[in-house]
Amino acid sequence: MFDAIYTRQSVDKMDSISIESQLEYCKYETRGNPYKSYSDKGYSGKNTNRPAFEQMIKDIKDGKIKRVIVYKLDRISRSILDFANMMDIFQEYNVEFVSSTEKFDTSTPIGRAMLNICIVFAQLERETIQKRVADAYYSRSKRGFYMGGRIPYGFDKTDALIDGIKTSKYVPIEEEAEQIRIMYSMYSDSKNTLGDIVAYFNENGIENLRGGMWTVGRISSILRNPIYVKADAEVYAFFKSQGADIANPVSDFTGYNACYLYQGNVSKTRKQLDLKDKEIVLAPHEGIVSSEDWIKCRIRCLNNRQSTQTCKGKTSWLTGKVKCGKCGYGLTIVKAQTKWHRYFVCATSLATKKAKCKGTGGTIYADVLEEYIFNAIKNRLSEFKTLSGKNENQPNPKINENKIRLSEIENEINDFLSKVVGANTVLMEYINDKVDALDRERKELQAEILSLENYKPKQNIDAISNHVDAWEKTSYEDKQSVVDAMIKVIHIADGNIEIQWNI
Repeated sequence: MFDAIYTRQSVDKMDSISIESQLEYCKYETRGNPYKSYSDKGYSGKNTNRPAFEQMIKDIKDGKIKRVIVYKLDRISRSILDFANMMDIFQEYNVEFVSSTEKFDTSTPIGRAMLNICIVFAQLERETIQKRVADAYYSRSKRGFYMGGRIPYGFDKTDALIDGIKTSKYVPIEEEAEQIRIMYSMYSDSKNTLGDIVAYFNENGIENLRGGMWTVGRISSILRNPIYVKADAEVYAFFKSQGADIANPVSDFTGYNACYLYQGNVSKTRKQLDLKDKEIVLAPHEGIVSSEDWIKCRIRCLNNRQSTQTCKGKTSWLTGKVKCGKCGYGLTIVKAQTKWHRYFVCATSLATKKAKCKGTGGTIYADVLEEYIFNAIKNRLSEFKTLSGKNENQPNPKINENKIRLSEIENEINDFLSKVVGANTVLMEYINDKVDALDRERKELQAEILSLENYKPKQNIDAISNHVDAWEKTSYEDKQSVVDAMIKVIHIADGNIEIQWNI
């Protein structure tokens, strides 16, 4: 049996002790006994996924090691749980543990207690460092500093000085930027799909200047990225309507700078299309796409399934549009060997065995719901044709209706806020619930107004009508396109169906 000297160094820094220095300190503790060194260079102490450490544990279990020597406790572990598991192994195989600078003796209860106390502080130090790094990143990102990562297509990087601090910023590469403008210009026209853009680029020999092939996924990611937009007040309003946290005031949105999108300090979701709780910060570089085209493209990504259509099963052309009015989760299709072989259920009913969501108010047969929505679409089209026939330039009445409701909501919120002074606990809880509900409705209305103002139904209303008139012969994909163009979302709660229309 022999002594084991374990050394670790995560990174080479002036103020960190080297592997060689640790080894020299530990050799003294061997007192001339035979030893074997185990060294992990470039590995963190936050876990035990280290090759030399794992080999040492294997040798301990093979009965080869009688004592483990380290320069300092945090060299072997910074995790309370990992350290406790390690000490259990040491005790099981009668292995002593020695820290050459801290002089711990694991053969006594007080020695083991002191070890546990030190490992608590070692973990606290690691978590404190992580928090400082995260806070520093968050602070720098909110000031528009370059935060690293792959340089996006359409840009190069150059040195910059922001608030007296050296950083970097993006500068457009004109040839790549022109390709991106073509993408946005094509996709802002509702007649073009992502596949059409790929085909156009390939047919016209417009190559990806960084190598590789143009794909639907690649173009989709470019069309969603705010790093390209010339951010003005309309873009600010769009981000607000989507629930994003905006670091800059609206007065800074002059139509010159682009935007950075960050996950945020307390982001609750990482969905690419969802901006709720995400951080929007004005970037120091100039945007390359007009706000009008960028918003149109972003709304198309939000309102249809063009970028994710290949991931959906062809079980119903309503899939992805139907939501539970109680919990907000989507309804999914379930197949059964009965007369009504397809029906919708709340996704939470499938995801959990304990809490069954019954907010939809009973079984929702897919055939019945599809027929109901199809008839609603026909009625909506007839209303729209009547309105557009009277006056082609007449604005969508839904916009004015929503704006009136927005004014009413503002008055209701102000009325509730005026009652805060002197309110008791019960009344305060009631006021908070009401204000939260009104605020959610306000955001939904703002998003719908923005969608209606930027959506031009006259451009493709004839194509939609043709699909509806020949519905039985219409392809599954075209049925989805009709639903995407006509409907924003369908909520079902307690047997009631509420349709939020795009037109």
